[in-house]
Amino acid sequence: MASPPSSASSSPENLILVDYHPSGVAVVTINRPGSLNSLTRPMLVDLARIFKSLDDDPAVGAVVIFGRGRAFCSGIDLTAAEDVFKGDVKDQETDLVFQMERCRKPIIGAVAGFAVTAGFEIALACDIIVAGRDAKFIDTHSKFGIFPSWGLSQKLGRVIGPNRARQASLSCMPITAEMAERWGLVNQIVDNPHVLNTAIEVAESILRNNRDMVLRYKSVINDGLKLDLNNALILEKERAYKYYEGMTKEQFAQMQKFISGRGAKSASKL
Repeated sequence: MASPPSSASSSPENLILVDYHPSGVAVVTINRPGSLNSLTRPMLVDLARIFKSLDDDPAVGAVVIFGRGRAFCSGIDLTAAEDVFKGDVKDQETDLVFQMERCRKPIIGAVAGFAVTAGFEIALACDIIVAGRDAKFIDTHSKFGIFPSWGLSQKLGRVIGPNRARQASLSCMPITAEMAERWGLVNQIVDNPHVLNTAIEVAESILRNNRDMVLRYKSVINDGLKLDLNNALILEKERAYKYYEGMTKEQFAQMQKFISGRGAKSASKL
């Protein structure tokens, strides 16, 4: 079972909440359900600051991002669009997706309801996605004349294939949860009331492993995906060599002891 949060902090307006669980999971909640969790510029800046802070927090090992109410995130609040789009889009300190992508900790998206445009891009910045049965991923850049700048035009085709991505982005037709699971966009579908707890359970299962290796493994997977296969394999070899060269005899002994202990358990426990 997912452990309860031991403490909570929030942005001054309570539009972004952060709950810290004793297991090391931090849950970031977009808390503007009356506006379907649409984002203003202050909310975006706050989210970027929060992800940077969580990355630097040694007590946090994994992050879940969730939207309260009927939507995960319905995108940018278009009444504040000029503030967002004419803001300093090159400022990485306040760029939410940049801060999510540089975050070393695994990020699990808990997507119930609509993930629209910027919300879709936030979901794509997650490492793992748990979706509710009514989740819908919608790209409305073409509908409203908004140029993508958080990677949707490049990432989506690499995940679901270029033809499917072109249909989703040029027609603005929704990708349902079932389609998203079949196409490899989401990891699993659960009933809506279980989305958040399932995402937390996934995060906690990750944190039962070697936390240092979890960070290193996420890094080599994500960095390798930016390269062709040959150079990605070279990258893995280089990092493995550096890792093992830096290990002491005591660390090898601890590894051997741990593996021996696991080997002594029944196969059903592995």
